[in-house]
Amino acid sequence: MTNWDEIKTAYHVARRGTVSGAAEVLGVHHATVIRHVDALEARLGVKLFQRHARGYTATEAGQDLLRVAQATDDQFSQLAGRIRGQGDAVSGELVVTSLTNLVPRMAPVLTDFQRDYPEVVVRYLTGDRLFRLEYGEAHVAIRAGNAPDQPDNVVQNFHHQHVGLYATRGYLDVYGTPGGIDDFPAHRFVGHDTDHNRAPFNRWLRANVPGSAITFRATDTRALEAAVIAGAGIGFLPAMEAQANPDLVEVIARQDDWSVPLWLVSHVDLHRTTKVQTFLDYLKKRAARWDS
Repeated sequence: MTNWDEIKTAYHVARRGTVSGAAEVLGVHHATVIRHVDALEARLGVKLFQRHARGYTATEAGQDLLRVAQATDDQFSQLAGRIRGQGDAVSGELVVTSLTNLVPRMAPVLTDFQRDYPEVVVRYLTGDRLFRLEYGEAHVAIRAGNAPDQPDNVVQNFHHQHVGLYATRGYLDVYGTPGGIDDFPAHRFVGHDTDHNRAPFNRWLRANVPGSAITFRATDTRALEAAVIAGAGIGFLPAMEAQANPDLVEVIARQDDWSVPLWLVSHVDLHRTTKVQTFLDYLKKRAARWDS
């Protein structure tokens, strides 16, 4: 009927809603995107998109194409992930994903692993998005919170990330050190910008600190940690990293229910490959030396 490049282009236009967004994902010029969409519509004899000032909206025919193209793209991604994980050599891409706040721990591990296995190309994907192992988006995921229950995934108990409430010495010089929860209304806190964040320490903060006292808010973990280190207020930080900063003081006793369980997750199709097993063993040995 037509070539896959045109369908894939239209699929990404439908997903992103704009020509520029699709061009960014595909790594092509926006004129190429327009040419592919126009050629596909001409070949099919139907409009796939309504053009408007804000971008492109898929028509009913476009929605049909989107569903088929997504299924096909997912199957290609799954196949590619399996192929990348095959073989006895520890080489090629190793795709690992985790939350951003694990970067200080994971970056040295990945660097040393690559030093020991120089034929490995590391791709470290961070952020709140859950990359789909079943579609080959990652070889290994480090997930936080409740044990993942997606089918066909191998889940292993990995580690507990302990956190504490910290402030800089400069902040405490100005505002004093809280003697307990009753003193919190007189202080300034750094906290997540939404009430829906599932981390246990964020839920505890919302339950015990008045909203008016959470004076610096952000949705990005790095921004929250940077704000505490800059002296914006009292906030949660990973204990291991905070203890390495002499300017930070733990303001109240740490509570066990603030800690976050971490899980190692790999897809059953890739779990037993040499590369994934070698990396999992390497990571577990390094994590055994992690402090709180």
